[in-house]
Amino acid sequence: MISLIERAESSATANVLDKLAASLGVTLASLFAEEERADAAPLVRYADQPSWRDPETGYVRRNLSPPGFPSPIELVEVILPPDAQVAYDSSSRAAAVEQQIWLLVGSIEVTVGKSVHRLDTGDCLAMRLDRPISFRNRTDEAARYLVALTTGAPRATAGSDRRRSGR
Repeated sequence: MISLIERAESSATANVLDKLAASLGVTLASLFAEEERADAAPLVRYADQPSWRDPETGYVRRNLSPPGFPSPIELVEVILPPDAQVAYDSSSRAAAVEQQIWLLVGSIEVTVGKSVHRLDTGDCLAMRLDRPISFRNRTDEAARYLVALTTGAPRATAGSDRRRSGR
């Protein structure tokens, strides 16, 4: 699949890109971002913010953060079309990823593991990306939300936890 995507013979879905990001130990947003640079500008104009459209659902994500600027925070704007659902299956990541969703317009249903949350305009949901997550717009209007992500230190294995605690 990666080879087909690289040759522009196939368009990756959001789920495929999320699995790729998880296997690389990065966030989905970072797949669209530039490498950090010391000379990166702290400002990015709207016209220069890269966006991507999921070929399966039509959902659009736009990287808002200045490209290459060293920051522990990534900001992404998402537009989820009416009656669309995007699901991410991957839950194992090399580093902990914390995410908050702030709904700017509309209503969505966010399922985190087995917990279902209904968000309406102005609501904010915090979560760790460590289990399956899905976003669903059950309305006939597009929903627009802001995603704020931070990536923590690499996760410790069970064995390393025992060594630190002396067990």
